[in-house]
Amino acid sequence: MGTYDGINETDSNLDGSALRIGVVMSRFNRDICDGLLAACTGKLGKRGVKPANMRIVTVPGALEIPLILRKMAVSGKFDALIAIGAVVRGDTYHFEVVSNEMASGITRVQLDTGVPIANAVLTTDTDEQAHCRTSAKGAEAADCAIEMANLLKVL
Repeated sequence: MGTYDGINETDSNLDGSALRIGVVMSRFNRDICDGLLAACTGKLGKRGVKPANMRIVTVPGALEIPLILRKMAVSGKFDALIAIGAVVRGDTYHFEVVSNEMASGITRVQLDTGVPIANAVLTTDTDEQAHCRTSAKGAEAADCAIEMANLLKVL
């Protein structure tokens, strides 16, 4: 534990060896989501999360992600969850509806259940933007899930 001006500070812990992580992935924009998933599970493995302690569930689209996250969160089987998806802007207002409702649902599940959820659902203007972000965002989500699960155990 570090200190800042003599105040105890809780350090970041990215050791995933004792954690159980669930991933909910949208099948819509599958090529983008597969890139996010590969980066995410690769980073989870590097951080010590065993494949037997990972569970991947797929859903049709981004709007279905929060419901399955909630089901997984209340199961008591997971220390943290990760949402993976891609919502790419089209010519209609549908982009805003899906993006906003999905993000709101993910936040609500996290706050209602106390299970941390890393949000790796990309919301971009183009497919190219999404493809450029898959590697970094997937890995960041893995680190976020591990850090938050460990932080909650300490607190």
